[in-house]
Amino acid sequence: MMQDKRFEQRHEKIAVVGGAGYVGAHMVTLLQDEGYEVVVLDNLSRGVPNATSAPLFEIDLRDVNALDTFFSKYPCDLVMHFAALAYVGESVVEPALYYQNNVVGTLNLLDVMRKYGKPPLVFSSSCATYGEPNAIPISESHIQNPINPYGKSKLFIEQALRDYSNAYGQQSISLRYFNAAGCDPQGRVGEEHQPETHLIPLVLAEALRLKKGGNAVKTTLQVFGHDFATADGSCVRDYIHVSDLCLGHLQSAKRLFSGTVKGAEFYNLANGHGFSVLEVINACRQVTGQDISFTLQARRTGDPAVLVGDASQALKILAWSPQIPALEDIIASAWNWVVQRDRQLELVAQGK
Repeated sequence: MMQDKRFEQRHEKIAVVGGAGYVGAHMVTLLQDEGYEVVVLDNLSRGVPNATSAPLFEIDLRDVNALDTFFSKYPCDLVMHFAALAYVGESVVEPALYYQNNVVGTLNLLDVMRKYGKPPLVFSSSCATYGEPNAIPISESHIQNPINPYGKSKLFIEQALRDYSNAYGQQSISLRYFNAAGCDPQGRVGEEHQPETHLIPLVLAEALRLKKGGNAVKTTLQVFGHDFATADGSCVRDYIHVSDLCLGHLQSAKRLFSGTVKGAEFYNLANGHGFSVLEVINACRQVTGQDISFTLQARRTGDPAVLVGDASQALKILAWSPQIPALEDIIASAWNWVVQRDRQLELVAQGK
């Protein structure tokens, strides 16, 4: 029988920076499925040490000597960069963390990469670079005017990549993606943030509490903002399955390997359809069968009312489109992992 090409061992070695985090760990799993040789760099400040089976190097991007030692010993054909702090609210309260980690750390990475052959880069950027949108859906030509330090840190690196392309020939593709959600459909990788701030896992944690007999009146689930200029007053976001995000990174890597890219390119990864916070909670009720309750809180600083993306350029240039676009399917993949993870933890607690 002809061997499935996805499992042929490829010669390219890919370094996944931040590969112990949520999106990064899913990316490592996809790359391994595709037969690439993968190594992970992560400082484990928010990653999970056993999130992947790939070799893990505990390195902080702010440690230039550690980066230099790694690249001198392990030359890579391509780098994928996911190692960013990504909490909007935290970035407003502690901007120094974001400029040190997201900006200084990434510049360190780029400079060491330049020293060791300038391997092409796939950079995880964000729709937060756009700020409050002037038009929906948001295309790549939309003005970039971020309203929080997280978005500003991402935009700074996008601008640096343009400059590094012009001055040093650094090839890169930046992917501005919208709200990552869901888990590996096979249940191999999940979503574990400490602290957890993403809407869907927070709602599903409440659903799990209810499933295990919790009192709905004692909910800790909070909805921030109920006076946005949207149909139900809650903010609207474009949710995209994490596996689809990873597919976008894979397509970008293939484009970079092809030699087609001559500089810095930028693409949105989005579903092109938005759902409000209240619609997400209702969809979680339908998927889990739990009557989920919540409390209403004031808006968080730095939250735009609506963020929905136009990914037509990714479809045209990267041959990419979402494979799991339905909100219920995204939530179901996450719920499957939450229930599976809870069962595993119970078995561990029982010594089984």
